[in-house]
Amino acid sequence: MIENKRNIKNRKCQILNRPSTQRSFGLNIAEFSSVIRNGILCTRTNLQSPKTLRSTESNNNKGGSDGFCGDLLKISPEVSEALSRGDAVVALESTIISHGMPYPLNLETAKEVETIVRTNGAVPATIAILDGIPCVGLSMEELERLAILGKRVQKTARRDIALVVASRGNGATTVSATMFFASMVGIPVFVTGGIGGVHRHGEHTMDISSDLTELGRTPVAVVSAGVKSILDIPRTLEYLETQGVCVAAYKTDEFPAFFTETSGCKVPCRVDSPEDYANKKLKLNTGVLFAVPIPKEHSASGSIIESAIQKALKEARSCILRDKNITGNAETPFLLSKVNELTGGASLAANMALVKNNALVGTRIAVALAQLRKSCNKGNAESVS
Repeated sequence: MIENKRNIKNRKCQILNRPSTQRSFGLNIAEFSSVIRNGILCTRTNLQSPKTLRSTESNNNKGGSDGFCGDLLKISPEVSEALSRGDAVVALESTIISHGMPYPLNLETAKEVETIVRTNGAVPATIAILDGIPCVGLSMEELERLAILGKRVQKTARRDIALVVASRGNGATTVSATMFFASMVGIPVFVTGGIGGVHRHGEHTMDISSDLTELGRTPVAVVSAGVKSILDIPRTLEYLETQGVCVAAYKTDEFPAFFTETSGCKVPCRVDSPEDYANKKLKLNTGVLFAVPIPKEHSASGSIIESAIQKALKEARSCILRDKNITGNAETPFLLSKVNELTGGASLAANMALVKNNALVGTRIAVALAQLRKSCNKGNAESVS
């Protein structure tokens, strides 16, 4: 045990003492504009045919012809080959690694989630920005680096992508940024723990996660345990309706509440199997929120969680009054950490369990979609011949 702790400490020192490529000075306007322009060009590039995708690890100087913007995107060989074959690929976010759990628990969970995806027939594609390069699919060394850096990595939503890339920084992608990159390379399914939403008292603060806007404009299926229960679930569902987002629940008629199975909110669509969802998927220009309840054996007590949330919210407001920076994207990690502290670790255990369950269900959906797509392509080829 002592030797293991010593090894963990030594590895952290190696990662943290590595020279950083991030710029600490202000950005050149031309450089920043170039990143924004290239980012827009990337989103307009037609990447619907996976056959055009190749790993950029050996093609970093061949931008454009591969559908990539120079050095602005790197797809791992494993992910690239799977997309080229039309096999199932599951996108995974990285904020949960850097900001959601402590090291080494975050690394262990990330590895377990990727193993679940592989074991059930798909290829995992964890997405992050490392040294200014958006990476779709991380190596074990890159996962470890992200886990050790933790909150030193910038929490990166869609709005932050250009800045992190231009400054050659490290960014852990949130739901919105992960959806953006997944859609760019043609990954239709993305698994996460829970999405952001309308914050409590959002009618006064207008604090609404960009995850909801992204769901309204990016055609990716997001598999989660619903909306984080520290948020206002009813108002979040109303906002998703306004955005035209289909909200479906897995084997239930009620929207789950992240740590608990039920929220008291009904859903307009129920799906009882991954294949059922695959056959219902339409060519819409919006995302789909696929809500999977946490397994009953891992579900936390609703009253205990709600009591902890109320105490955490009160402390967050107290911190704001004392001029501590617990606002914006810093609020959610603070609240989740405080709820975990108040529940004696029960909420973190539930979080780990629901992420793994989401990975299982999400992978089955991705596999069903890939099989359906191959079947359709085969049928089209036979009809042409």
